[in-house]
Amino acid sequence: GIEFIHSYVFNKVEHIRFNSTVGRYVGYTELGVKNAEAWNKGPQLGQEQAELERFCKPNAALHYRAILDKT
Repeated sequence: GIEFIHSYVFNKVEHIRFNSTVGRYVGYTELGVKNAEAWNKGPQLGQEQAELERFCKPNAALHYRAILDKT
C-alpha cells in the first residue's frame, strides 16, 4: 500500500510526523511528543486527513501508474 508521511523538521531533527498508516501524529522529541498529543486532539489531525483524501489518494494512482509504465 501507499503511505503518506508529513514530517516536521527543525535543524535537521525530526520533531513530529503525521503517518497515514498510523492515522495520527507521532512525536520524536520532548517537544514533538507534547505537540503530537495536542495536534491529535485539535483541528490539525483533521487537516492532515483531509489532505490525504484531497491530494494524496487521487494522485497516488497517477504516480503509481507512471512508475509501472517505466518498468
